[in-house]
This record gives sequence, C-alpha cells and structure tokens, in this order.
Amino acid sequence: MPLVMQGREIAAKDVELIRALRRENPSWSRYRLSREVAKRWQWRNHRGELKDIACRSLLRKLAERNLIDLPSPRCASPNRYRHQAPSDVPHDTGDLVGNLSCLRPLRFLDVGEPQTARLFACLLDHYHYLGYRQAVGENMAYLVADCHGRPLSCLLFGSAAWRCADRDRFIGWSSEIRAARLHLLTNQHRFLVLPWVRVPHLASHVLSVVMKRLSADWQSKYGHEVVLVETFVDRSRFQGTCYRAANWRCVGKTRGRSRNDRSHTLSVPAKDIYIYELKRGARKELCHVP
Repeated sequence: MPLVMQGREIAAKDVELIRALRRENPSWSRYRLSREVAKRWQWRNHRGELKDIACRSLLRKLAERNLIDLPSPRCASPNRYRHQAPSDVPHDTGDLVGNLSCLRPLRFLDVGEPQTARLFACLLDHYHYLGYRQAVGENMAYLVADCHGRPLSCLLFGSAAWRCADRDRFIGWSSEIRAARLHLLTNQHRFLVLPWVRVPHLASHVLSVVMKRLSADWQSKYGHEVVLVETFVDRSRFQGTCYRAANWRCVGKTRGRSRNDRSHTLSVPAKDIYIYELKRGARKELCHVP
C-alpha cells in the first residue's frame, strides 16, 4: 500500500526516483534535491509555484523511515522554531460579559502584523486545550475583536484531513477524486472563544461572520477558493452546539485515530465530523474533475 505524506501517495517508484537522484548527484543540497523532485512530480500549488518546501518535509519523513538518505543540512532550518512555545504577550483578561449587540460590529485584527501574530499565537497556546505551534502549509488565521478592538476569539484553518470515511461518503468521493480535489477543503484546526468572554450566541455569530469571508480570503492569499470546511468536535469536551446553531451539519464520527497515525497504533477520542458548505453545489463541485 502506498504511503501518504504531505497529501501525496508515495509509491515504490517515487522512492526509487529519489534514490537515483541522490546516487547520480551526490553534491546536491536538500534544497536542490527537493526542487528537482518537485519538478519531476509536477508538484505545484495553484499559482504554478513548485511546492519545494512541502517536498523537503516529505523527504525528511522518508529519511526518518530509513527509506532514503539525505545530504547533511547546510544551515539551520527556519522551521526549527515551529515546535517552540509562542512567546508571552501581555493581554487584558478582565471579564467581558454582556449582550452580543454591545460588541458589534466585530473587527478582524491583522494577523499579518507581527505583534498581532504574536498575540494570536500566545492566546491559542495559553487558552486552547490543544495548544498551538506555528502553522504550516496553506492556512488562514483570524483574531476577532469587538467594536472597541478587544480580542474575543481566535480561529485557524489549514489543510483538510487526507482521509475521513464519513466525510468522504457524504461528499461522494473516490480516492482518485479526493486526491485531485482535496485542496478545495479546509479544516478548522482551532476555534477559541477566550475564557473571560461570556456573551450568549457569540461563538455561532463568529462562525457565521468568518464563513462569509473565508473563501474570498483564501482566493486572495493562495489563488484558489475553498468550497467546504470541516472540523472535528471532541464530544468528551464539547457538544457542538455553536456549530449546529451556525448551520453546520454533523455527517458522522471519526474512528478514533490521529491524522498522523499511519501504523494504526494510536488511540484518540472519537470526534463528531461537522461540515459547512461555503457555496451552493459544493459537493457537486468537489466531485467534478476538470
């Protein structure tokens, strides 16, 4: 059975190609090797750019499995910071209690601005039960504030799960179509309403507001839209009330495996699968391969 890494199925012939390139070009750096492999595979994003960073990550994973060998790194990777805890950023934790109408219109703070990005990372790491490390791959982050600029909520969207039986059945996907159309999905990796904010209906309202802009923001940043959002709700912690109130649909449950569990040895809580279609006819579009 082929391996699945970085959203690609890796067959034996792919591994042999990498080994051959290494034998024939022993002086190549990891950068040079990853770009050549990406070119041979025609592995590009939707702007036509080589996905050499994703390819380097894939090569490291193959090397960790002793399937290939890699040249020694020539410099420290900037991604070494990815696994470090975000730095503390001073922030107000005073109770914010009241009616939703007193907070509107909601504002979106610019997470592209360094200080706001640090605050976003700090809030998620401190107050979300899963914590936070630097996002990789295509992703979209939102720090939502009230009309006075006080932070209320953090949301992070990123790559969709490669395989999810109940989701794939709901969409009507085969393995081949899923591989071709998965980039049109995004997964809500994190959703946090800050613990000192106690405002009825705020969570569902935030979800509704973000869903109205998500696809356009993705198009602007990455050159392609997303048409469907998924998220996984741990029923041992949450009931999914805000998702149902915001018109998300529960389409099944996970099987109690981590997305990184390729050996079927990890056991994690089963989660409810919620889906939100960002445009009419999203499922039909996801099943159509041009």
